[in-house]
Amino acid sequence: MLTKTIIKFAAKLPKIDSFNTYLFVGPHPDDIEIGAGATVAKLIKLNKEIHFLICTDGRYGNGHMLDKTYDEVAKKRKEESIASAKFLGLKEENIHFLNLSDGGFYEYDDLVKGIAKVVGEVNPDIIFGPDSLSKSECHKDHLNVGNAVKQIACFAPYPGIMENYGAKKADVKAVAFYMSANCNRYYKTSGYFNTQIKSVTDFHKSQFIDNEFDSIKLYLKLRSIEYGLKCFSLSGEGFRVLGTTHMHCLPESGGK
Repeated sequence: MLTKTIIKFAAKLPKIDSFNTYLFVGPHPDDIEIGAGATVAKLIKLNKEIHFLICTDGRYGNGHMLDKTYDEVAKKRKEESIASAKFLGLKEENIHFLNLSDGGFYEYDDLVKGIAKVVGEVNPDIIFGPDSLSKSECHKDHLNVGNAVKQIACFAPYPGIMENYGAKKADVKAVAFYMSANCNRYYKTSGYFNTQIKSVTDFHKSQFIDNEFDSIKLYLKLRSIEYGLKCFSLSGEGFRVLGTTHMHCLPESGGK
């Protein structure tokens, strides 16, 4: 399509590592690590400021903790999130939680306002979240968080709108979606794949039964190879990235 080609050259997509402050938003504990763990590890090595925001408590993803109450599971998963993020290199004060209930048992407006407040506090250059447009995604929390991230990424620079969310304005310059079927940016993560794997398998043990670890390792390995080939690297991660120019009224800029 001619319009898409013109936009591609006239309004170039931002590069993943061209920013200073990053906010990664996860629907549940472990989603950021699975979706973008290698990228996080590399960005930290590049001395970027990285923040995590985990929106729900993961109480119903109890894996082999079936003998525990849902409150006990939520407490354990929060502890795992902190340990995993610190392993990747985050400062504990850069790990944020909304503590909403897993499974979509919250008001969507509370999710949006919660994300907006953290965005206002952190003032990130770019926000990462799950891609709510992936056709196979059925989990309500992933869909809600993906949509809320889009909403706030677009509105963050507008003080009047952010004030209505009870938040400060933020100079967000881009949004990037992990777990996307329509990636338009691939990031070289050679040397960081094993760190990503450990951040999942060594720290989120409550989420997976033992044989599931083999499946997630295989999936992440195959994905890293596929995306690595697309950016001429031994391993890589893929994202659907939009700059401020692409976020509104330009449907041709958003990938497939």
